[in-house]
Amino acid sequence: MAKVLPACLFLALLLLAPALATENERGLIINLEAGELCLQSIQCKSGCCHRTSGLSLARCAPKAAEFHECSPTNIYGVYYKCPCESGLTCDADKSIVGSITNTNFGICRDPQDLYRRR
Repeated sequence: MAKVLPACLFLALLLLAPALATENERGLIINLEAGELCLQSIQCKSGCCHRTSGLSLARCAPKAAEFHECSPTNIYGVYYKCPCESGLTCDADKSIVGSITNTNFGICRDPQDLYRRR
C-alpha cells in the first residue's frame, strides 16, 4: 500500500504537468485566451469568464473598457457583463437584490473623472 500512494502521486503530477502552464504559456486550465471555454474567471488571462445567457457556455472575454457595460466583481466568477479594466470602476447597483436577479449592470467609469465633476 505504501508504494501505491507515491506511484499514484507521481502519475497525477505527470498527467497534470502539461496543464499547469508557466507564466507566459497558455495552459489547458489556466491562462486561457479570449474565446476559450472556462468555468471561473481566474482561468482567463483577462480575468473575465463571460456567458451571454443562463444556458450558454462561458468563454473568456476581455474586461469592459470605459463607458461600456459592466458587472461588479462577484464571488461566482462568471459574468453576464465583464468587470471593468484596471483603474476603472463599475458604476452599478450593488444591492443584494440586483446580484440575485442579475440586474446589477452598470457602466465603467474613471473614478478620477467622477471626482473632477463634483
